Amino acid sequence: MFEIFVAAFVTFFVIIDPPGVAPMFATLTENTSREWQKKMAYKSIFVAAFVIIGFAFGGEWLLGKLHVSLDSFRIAGGLLLFLIAVDMLFEKRTERRDERNEKVLTEAKKHRERFEDVSVFPLAIPLLAGPGAIASIMLHFAAYKDFMAKMAVLGGAMANLLICLVVFLLAGRITKAMGPTIAAMLERILGIILAALAAQFVIDGLKGAFHL
Repeated sequence: MFEIFVAAFVTFFVIIDPPGVAPMFATLTENTSREWQKKMAYKSIFVAAFVIIGFAFGGEWLLGKLHVSLDSFRIAGGLLLFLIAVDMLFEKRTERRDERNEKVLTEAKKHRERFEDVSVFPLAIPLLAGPGAIASIMLHFAAYKDFMAKMAVLGGAMANLLICLVVFLLAGRITKAMGPTIAAMLERILGIILAALAAQFVIDGLKGAFHL
């Protein structure tokens, strides 16, 4: 079970990227009270956890209603994660994240009253519980039939959300402490790991689809 937990933890750590969301949180909540920052941190984590748990237990049912097989979802999810890994290796993900953050912040300045509560968007969705996290929880849940194994996977996901909570509460300090060199190094290492995990998802999907 520990191996399953570690595999899930690494996958979600790469996908959610707790260190990477710290600057976004710090910028979105600047010039607000400490109490408001805490509220945004806790609320965003709660919403993200709700979304991930919902897809963990209801994702297979949803696929069934859409007449999509689990093997097809494994292949599609694996390809999606592989594209994310490639972006991480060549820093494209960082560039797009910075562009997206800039757009969100620009809109927030124009319509401050509409974006005051940033917990659901963009913090919980899509920064924490985005397409990558949703695909990952469904893929991992589909890979195991044992209930305890599923709980180990869910534990790995929730552990990352707890890390994000700590990161949000300490966002200002983390942003200053972590320089661009360390951030770039970590992103490339995690990108390689995610690429290998994504390839395994595709292989498992192909085996199941063609009964290999």
